[in-house]
Amino acid sequence: MKIKGLRWFIIGLIFLATVINYIDRSALSIMWGSEDLEGSISHSLGLDKRDYGHILNIFMVAYALGQLFSGKLFDKVGTKIGYVLSIGIWSLSTIFHSTVRGFVSLAFFRTTLGLSEAGNWPGAVKSNAEWFPIKERAIAQGLFNAGASIGSVIAPLLISALFVAYGWKTTFICIGTMGLLWIIPWLIFQKAGPEKHPWISEEERKYILEGQSQADREATDDTKGLSLKQILSYRESWAIVVGRFFLEPIWWLFVGWMPIYLFDVYGFNVKEVGLFTWVPYVGAAIGSIAGGYVSGKIIAKTNSIDKGRKITILIGGLIMFLGLIATVLFGTTAERFVAIVFVVLFGFQFAIGNIQTLPSDLFNGKNVGSLAGLGGMVGVFSVIIMNFIVPIVAEVSYTPIFIAIALFVPLGIGAIYYFARTIQLVEK
Repeated sequence: MKIKGLRWFIIGLIFLATVINYIDRSALSIMWGSEDLEGSISHSLGLDKRDYGHILNIFMVAYALGQLFSGKLFDKVGTKIGYVLSIGIWSLSTIFHSTVRGFVSLAFFRTTLGLSEAGNWPGAVKSNAEWFPIKERAIAQGLFNAGASIGSVIAPLLISALFVAYGWKTTFICIGTMGLLWIIPWLIFQKAGPEKHPWISEEERKYILEGQSQADREATDDTKGLSLKQILSYRESWAIVVGRFFLEPIWWLFVGWMPIYLFDVYGFNVKEVGLFTWVPYVGAAIGSIAGGYVSGKIIAKTNSIDKGRKITILIGGLIMFLGLIATVLFGTTAERFVAIVFVVLFGFQFAIGNIQTLPSDLFNGKNVGSLAGLGGMVGVFSVIIMNFIVPIVAEVSYTPIFIAIALFVPLGIGAIYYFARTIQLVEK
């Protein structure tokens, strides 16, 4: 049996895994509510906003460490087994959220969730490097990142509906089960890489392999990956590390705190949060695919990976920066605020898909997961710092937070231009 366009089936499954990933991680913030909101997690467990900040950071620390660990894991065991371990553990962790009785038990399962959910990102970057030629990697990464956005669109509507109907405990069981079911088609389709997969056509195999870098084509199962010290000895690696340090907080501010912002500033309940918070992620989904498409078109026209990536990243950065300034100047109502965040997240995803593709532009597949995981870990530690600051500053105003992350945009984009003078294969 041969399947035409098998690589699109593989990225389709990873897209679906990412949708599930974001539904699972978003559930806590959507159902958290406040101490006075009957039936919410906060009310049920007797926890407040500061407890939420601590729980969020516990998740983020685990997520940061999980990025680094899982990057190495995926490089060692491959994407097939790596994904089974990652989504299997995070789905069980989600289900066991239904058993928590207080801060300690909630913190434990947020830790296991963070460690395992992190694997989705370096795993996807590595899989895209294996299954797509260089010119298609940004659009593949864009489709994958669109899963995060679509998951964030679906999550408020699905979770608020389940919450109203069944309560937060049953909701966690329902959404956790989805990931376990995902493993079945993954094991069926992901039999091997494109070199050895029995269902891939010879035409597609040739198209993929000939479109990859020389280092990827020459790599074998016995090829050893570089250590992190060796990877960081290349100046270009720091473009990813420093760039993601400054840019990751932009996405995570809205993922982690937008529901709380709507609770605090506009007095929303869980149902109202569900009706509003999905809208900006439509912009993010469009930005994911648009950024990959534009990058691919520029590469095809100029025959330059460097121009394709950098021009697209710069456009996304400008959109982000202007949008974040607009949140301060014009985001005076819930409707305006949500519309502006739509633009901000469009710009973020327009750029970030290309940034996440950089490890596969610079290194062969044996090192892609490691560098992607390291960049993700550093970015998450930046988010952790932000999460300590947000609940303190938010007691007075959210405005300084929006101004700070707006200033992060030129720092992040500038780091990519400074460290990666030319985006090309650096391994010798």
